[in-house]
Amino acid sequence: MIKIRSGVGYDIHRLVPGAGLMLGGIRIPGNLKAEAHSDGDVVIHSLIDALLGAMGGPDIGELFPDSDPAYKGIAGAELLRRVKAMLAERNFEIMNLDCVIVAEAPKIAPFKAEIAGNIAAILAIPKEDVNLKGKSKEKLDAIGRGEAIECFSIAMIRYKNPSVSVCDSDSKT
Repeated sequence: MIKIRSGVGYDIHRLVPGAGLMLGGIRIPGNLKAEAHSDGDVVIHSLIDALLGAMGGPDIGELFPDSDPAYKGIAGAELLRRVKAMLAERNFEIMNLDCVIVAEAPKIAPFKAEIAGNIAAILAIPKEDVNLKGKSKEKLDAIGRGEAIECFSIAMIRYKNPSVSVCDSDSKT
């Protein structure tokens, strides 16, 4: 039997004046940035939670707490590399990722290919296994007013060796 698992991730950050947003490890030019303890990359943070959920791990806040000064200003890409290593240690591989970025601005379409390519490169997976969509809130709520940005993600992973149990509870004695 092939062991396939899925996980859902979510992140939101307030937008404040700044020199551009980090989305998927790419700096998007503009006059806003995400207010955050780390780099505020909602795409990567959401993907991390989706991947951690799929492998049955802790959430991003438990694994990389904002109360720990070691994570102050850290790049989301670095955290994603650490999660990729956790997947490998547990013998999982990524099947595909799907993200919905919700913001009034910036428009995501011009940056989708670059963001997807960067995420694929970080995770060493084919670019076609990373899907991104941009949506707006049609001027409704804090996101619609341009005060915040959010991202929803789903990750599908599979166990690389289906003949070996993923965890002790899967084996019959």
